[in-house]
Amino acid sequence: MEQHLLEEMYASLGISAQVRAFAAETEEQLKERFAAIDRTAEYNQLKVIRAMQENRVSDIHFAATTGYGYNDLGRETLESVYASAFGCESALVRPQITCGTHALHIALSGNLRPGDELLSPVGKPYDTLEEVIGIRESTGSLKEYGVSYRQVDLLPDGSFDYEGIRKALNEKTRLVTIQRSKGYATRPTLSVARIGELIAFIKSIRPDVICMVDNCYGEFVEPTEPSQAGADMIVGSLIKNPGGGLAPIGGYIAGKKECVDRAACRLTAPGLAREVGATLGINQSLFQGFFLAPVVTAGALKGAIFAANLYERLGYPVFPSGDADRHDIIQAITFGTPQGVISFCKGIQAAAPVDSFVTPEPWDMPGYDSQVIMAAGAFVQGSSIELSADGPIKPPYAVYFQGGLTWNHARLGILKSLQQLVDDGVVKL
Repeated sequence: MEQHLLEEMYASLGISAQVRAFAAETEEQLKERFAAIDRTAEYNQLKVIRAMQENRVSDIHFAATTGYGYNDLGRETLESVYASAFGCESALVRPQITCGTHALHIALSGNLRPGDELLSPVGKPYDTLEEVIGIRESTGSLKEYGVSYRQVDLLPDGSFDYEGIRKALNEKTRLVTIQRSKGYATRPTLSVARIGELIAFIKSIRPDVICMVDNCYGEFVEPTEPSQAGADMIVGSLIKNPGGGLAPIGGYIAGKKECVDRAACRLTAPGLAREVGATLGINQSLFQGFFLAPVVTAGALKGAIFAANLYERLGYPVFPSGDADRHDIIQAITFGTPQGVISFCKGIQAAAPVDSFVTPEPWDMPGYDSQVIMAAGAFVQGSSIELSADGPIKPPYAVYFQGGLTWNHARLGILKSLQQLVDDGVVKL
């Protein structure tokens, strides 16, 4: 195709020649990084195919069930595929799990009992878990059911406070929750290797403690998952990485069978556990989304690295840095002003295939302690594997960018964000 046709298309979408040139210079430096991402995606793609073949996936598994959902062969096979791909004993993969926070609540409440203590050795968890735990008062929190909470903050350099963790572990500690990704914080995302080291340390002191990893945004970024590094449970959302952009809803809990079974009893009811839960005709989307997930995740990862390098060149603090190893798909960019966050999100929204004509605004979103702005013109509402950006309107005024079902769309979103910042007078090229 003639290069001028591509340039004309970008111009028709509102991207100036100046922005295109600046972005092209950044992209040229990333060819080797992108090639490495493609190799990881290839490995993970083969891993998923092998899991599907081992579990003899057939078109019969795409059939719908209704009502109680008894004997749903597709649901049972999909859960076996997840367990195989993630290298663990069992998995619970259900459309009845409404979001990542719901999946985490099911895993926690299913495996904790009154009098138990929950420990976070990586600092305060993501905002929406505060009410689940009871850090912020909320009806139905774990605190209301007699589960206490303790946390050990990371050291200033982002490393684990092993001595603090040793002191925090006590006879009441039943479950340790490890958040892999950063949430609305500027701390390092944890690699599978670092998670494995932390789990090994905890198990050396208390072998009976359950180690759970919030795996949201991390699936398929590396060749292995935390379940292969000693985690008893890993938990995530299907409208993030593992759904591949096709899952319309759902979440998963994977790991040791006894832990997953207890979570299943909390999802449905004691005695029913995983035997009920109709899939209502979405099994094909869940299978196909998981099949596509490694390549979709790779596109989102390229977008995050591209954004980091582009905004780093402009002098903005980015986290992770442009040359850092990556362990999730989230890119934080600190603008230092509310306008920077808002303009960035406006640009991302304008690049969307859905609702590109609307303007995102900060609002009082449930589960957060400040106004939050979110940009996501997605096929699936709230799907953060699709092109999206969000951030709390509070210091240090950082935006969190993620997603893009294809690298080409992620690239467009980043160009539109920069163009919006230029148009609003926040950035000068």
